[in-house]
Amino acid sequence: MDEPRDDSLMSRFEREGARRYRAADAVTVVLLVAILLGLFAGGSVLHSGEQTSGFQGQVVRDVGRPLATVSAQSGLGKLRSEATGFLSPDQNLGSSGGGFAGAAPAAAGGIPSVTPEAFPPTALGGKAPPKQRLRSLLVTGDSMVMPLDADLAQKLVPSDVRVIQDPHIGTGISNSQIVDWGKLAQSQVRADHPQAVVVFIGANEGWPMAGAGGREVQCCGVEWAAIYAQRVRILADIYRQQAHAHVYWITLPDPRESDRETIARAVNAAITVGVQPWATDVRLIDSVPIFTPHGYRDAMPIGGTQTIVREPDGVHLNGAGSSLLARYLLSDMAQDYTY
Repeated sequence: MDEPRDDSLMSRFEREGARRYRAADAVTVVLLVAILLGLFAGGSVLHSGEQTSGFQGQVVRDVGRPLATVSAQSGLGKLRSEATGFLSPDQNLGSSGGGFAGAAPAAAGGIPSVTPEAFPPTALGGKAPPKQRLRSLLVTGDSMVMPLDADLAQKLVPSDVRVIQDPHIGTGISNSQIVDWGKLAQSQVRADHPQAVVVFIGANEGWPMAGAGGREVQCCGVEWAAIYAQRVRILADIYRQQAHAHVYWITLPDPRESDRETIARAVNAAITVGVQPWATDVRLIDSVPIFTPHGYRDAMPIGGTQTIVREPDGVHLNGAGSSLLARYLLSDMAQDYTY
């Protein structure tokens, strides 16, 4: 009598003389694969655990840490990446690591952060903040600010604005031997807490300044301008008093002499860069389009009359020039204050 036929799937292994694997063999294979996966991709296991919350993520992290250490120290992780690199030939342009996420913060010598203060409220379609009543104004700088300070004080007398006139003749941002403007600005703010500040300085610039490692940097290349811009930025930040005050920084009109023109160009470029972070609080008042749109000139039309606006030295503004500049300044200030 023929034996009954066994149609189960497992019987074919025995008919062919093949080995039948036990459940224990399967467990062994799974464990072996898991160990190899951990050795070659331990970092990936740890990363997966870091992306998973709760108890499950904790278990994966506990297992992934030693595997990631072994994978890194043995070099197997790197070998796996090189061996499978052809599967993903494109550069990693995703959001994990490098790029914006990997940029060092400004405090670590990396890329400075952009803050909301860099945008005027109206630049993105917003409304201008309500104007404040102007009650105190600091007008400071070197001899360039004279007689502008007196002009502003006179024009604001009817508005009962306290104008603090504080020129420091013969000083400069690039020369701290007579006055360190960083210290001066701090003392001015502590003493008066001005609601607004006008800065007009630059008649005595061009001095060498200390660069990286204390090395002396001569005027007027980009390295010198960068140091000057950093000093301007420090002063502007002091004067803005943590966004509690507006600063109006005036650039230099072109001087007559070519040597001074080189210095003025570097100073103006540095001022423009220095005040950039705070467009909401710091306004750049560019005097070049007003007085020297096509180069130096002694006179210009004011109210239909050709009027001398510069002092004989070819650097400073005279009374007529300062009075004209004061009108421009008050027009800009009217965007922020009532008076």
